[in-house]
Amino acid sequence: MRGLERFGAPAALGLLLCISSFGTEVFGQTVSTTPTPATDGKETKKVETPPKPPEPRFKIYGWIEGGITGNPASPIDNHNFGHLYTDRANEPLLNQMSIVAERALDPNATGFDWGFKAWFMFGSDARYTKSMGFLDLVTNNRMQPDFPEVYVSAHIPIGSTGGLDLKVGKYADPMSAETIDPRNNVFYSHSYIFNFGVPTTDTGILGVFHLNKYIDIYGGINRGANVTFKDNNSSLAFEGGIGLNLLDGNLTSVALTHIGPENPGNNRDYRFYNDWTTTWKATKALTWITDLNLVYDQLGSSWGGGFAQYFTYSLNDWLTLGMRAEIWRDEKGFYVAQFRANNDFIHLERGDPTAPDPSTYFGGDTTYFEITWGVTVKPPVPKPLSALLIRPEVRYDRALTDAFAPFNQHTERDQWTLGLDLILEF
Repeated sequence: MRGLERFGAPAALGLLLCISSFGTEVFGQTVSTTPTPATDGKETKKVETPPKPPEPRFKIYGWIEGGITGNPASPIDNHNFGHLYTDRANEPLLNQMSIVAERALDPNATGFDWGFKAWFMFGSDARYTKSMGFLDLVTNNRMQPDFPEVYVSAHIPIGSTGGLDLKVGKYADPMSAETIDPRNNVFYSHSYIFNFGVPTTDTGILGVFHLNKYIDIYGGINRGANVTFKDNNSSLAFEGGIGLNLLDGNLTSVALTHIGPENPGNNRDYRFYNDWTTTWKATKALTWITDLNLVYDQLGSSWGGGFAQYFTYSLNDWLTLGMRAEIWRDEKGFYVAQFRANNDFIHLERGDPTAPDPSTYFGGDTTYFEITWGVTVKPPVPKPLSALLIRPEVRYDRALTDAFAPFNQHTERDQWTLGLDLILEF
């Protein structure tokens, strides 16, 4: 302190405060005077969290789905009219036991990439996912085998665009807001659009050209709706359309058309499936999905179509609320039907001569309305399981056409159902 006496007391005090605040310069280096925690002479090392390893390109995974749809009216034929995959009233169903081997394409690939997918399913859903000529008549039991998807894929770089993605083989048709894979759906039951207004699977080639980060162009040729090795009319079909990716992926829209003859033994009358699905993630919690559908068959000039509106709201990581409201018009009773026997649906597609079952019938000239409320509960599960989904729902269907009563064997204009399914992923 003696060396500071010539500055006077106030100046010396100010200089000391500056030193204590900013450190002391020694040989051109600033040495902090702030106390540091004791280290017992050992150097403190910062522990860094290792980066998460990338997802493996090849995966084997699967799921089991089972559920029940209660019908308070207890229809005498044990069927919920307007439903396909949840058609049995008051009876439990093992819908799917699925296992998938897949090497997915890298979504960020800039060069050539390849992949494949093989999905085997066994369950009651296979009655309506089967394609003609591929395990279609291997059994007439309720539980049936199927390969919904077996294809190879490739990403081909093209100039300054996002490249071209190709699928060759059997694949789920990309139309509508719902899919064969139950994990991607909001509800256990399906919409009229998914059941009756779009193809289920295609066998052929489908390309998606990523023109830029906003626009995708779809185009492909296939053997027809739900056809693999046996074509009921020996004709090809075209599928194409456009997709938009906006708002950094929070708004997507895909409009597709599928055109070709679909009636057994008839390659003159074409069927035109058209679907436009828009998904808007309005907030982190709220998602809005709109599905517009129009189908026309030249056989009998048969029109069908309508729209379905979905809302989902995630309250937290394990609880999501959902609602679907739908109106679908079947002008001449050409599309909506109930199939009593397990193979009636595939026999109808194939054009097989079979004895008519009195409980297999078409709905007639009707406009259908349905509204569904439900929740998805996702509780924690132990390893090696991946997830458990529990989905209760309440659904109300009504025929808006006064002169027709399609439910409960043509005795009622409306129908209440209570559904519940569980999906265990592994």
